[in-house]
Amino acid sequence: MLLLGIDIGTSSIKASVVDADTQQVIASAQYPDVEAAISSPQAGWAEQDPEMWWTNTIEAIKRVNASGIFDPKNIGAIGIAYQMHGLVMVDKNKKVLRPSIIWCDSRAVQIGEKAFSDIGEDVCLNHLLNSPGNFTASKLAWVKANEPHIYEQCDKIMLPGDYIAMMLTDAITTSNSGLSEGIFWDFQANEVSIDVMDYYGFDEDLIPEIKPVFSNHGEVTNEVATLLGIKAGIPVTYKAGDQPNNALSLDVLEPGEIAATAGTSGVVYAVSDQISYDPKSRINSFAHVNHQLGGENRIGILLCINGTGILNRWAKENFGGNLSYIEMNQLAAQAPIGSNGLLVMPFGNGAERMLNNRILGASFQNLDFNLHSRSHIFRAAQEGIAFSLHYGFEIMQANGVVPKVIRAGNANMFLSDIFSNALVNVTNTPIELYDTDGAKGAALGAGFGVGVYSSPKEAMSKLTKLKVIEPNSAQVADYQVVYEKWKGILEG
Repeated sequence: MLLLGIDIGTSSIKASVVDADTQQVIASAQYPDVEAAISSPQAGWAEQDPEMWWTNTIEAIKRVNASGIFDPKNIGAIGIAYQMHGLVMVDKNKKVLRPSIIWCDSRAVQIGEKAFSDIGEDVCLNHLLNSPGNFTASKLAWVKANEPHIYEQCDKIMLPGDYIAMMLTDAITTSNSGLSEGIFWDFQANEVSIDVMDYYGFDEDLIPEIKPVFSNHGEVTNEVATLLGIKAGIPVTYKAGDQPNNALSLDVLEPGEIAATAGTSGVVYAVSDQISYDPKSRINSFAHVNHQLGGENRIGILLCINGTGILNRWAKENFGGNLSYIEMNQLAAQAPIGSNGLLVMPFGNGAERMLNNRILGASFQNLDFNLHSRSHIFRAAQEGIAFSLHYGFEIMQANGVVPKVIRAGNANMFLSDIFSNALVNVTNTPIELYDTDGAKGAALGAGFGVGVYSSPKEAMSKLTKLKVIEPNSAQVADYQVVYEKWKGILEG
């Protein structure tokens, strides 16, 4: 059997076909070739058109099928990973009512903070494990208050992966993991939160049918099958947000295991068996993909930095000219650790939950026109990203997470030796890099969902470890000095 994984990213859509027996990728394709646009009608807003995601998904699947390496008719299950927290609204005809308010949009911060106070901090933290914050429920409340004509037409709300599954199957479903990332889920009652629904005045009919993460979420329609050149009736058997899915793809399923990503945003994701939360809600707790699978609690503890890869891209576009990322990294390597005093705050992509939902903006500190070149700018940007992740590590450690090893896919920022070494040495924690990504993880998740594998762990049993980066004692000391200066500016 072949398994199709679809990763609905902010920048592009990736489709991978995996051989269920070998657990290896046969072919992959990505679309579009340039990064998809994010619309910002006002400062702090971020939107994308769900219909664009669907168009790009079609093109990505057509590309991978056109490789000629496999027979698309042998695809037996589909899994979907997706950018988290986005709000998709459709009417009774399943037509999109407005652009999706995506993960890095900041418009609902004050709405969520008021809900946190009004519902009660103890209730929110004990039942939702988070402040309503700037998550999907608060974004829906913003639409209800500011676009009532849109809200009144809404039949169902969805996350981005739910929408793509609907387009494939014509069925609308969600999961407890998906609802928890939207701050709709009550972990104590094990149901949709009455507190949230009542406080915001949401009709419970807005919530789609709730199904397990690994289960049949609908079957590919005849029309879509003809369009894509695959069989009708293929089940979508797995859907998860990109960060829980990334953890799955790295076999991070049990307490103490930690996954990291550094794409447009940067994330550190740990697993706990405790229904726990950060009292200040700077890091967030959601239902992991295997939460209550076999009756056991598995909570994903997520630290997110909005401005990681997007900062690196910004530096390339504005200072790199025609340089490739490889050439940019080679230039960065010419600057010393600490970039001769140049420090970068990478917080230019919306409100940062780690910083109590403040919008700080990105900044360059200590820039000297007579000393610093673009080599320093490139290195300082990557070091600033690593420092921001370490700052979050310190918050996670204060909440009982003890990182022993960081697992990551060999992709995005981890392709840069400058960034990887900075993160390893500032955290003094080794990094294991694997030959995996979100689309592969989604495909293998679908394999468990359709019954090819007996457990998620078996689905990840043939992961390929590419290398391990160990801390260097001298660089650990050097980076600690630079980090303390960076931290002093952040907290000063």
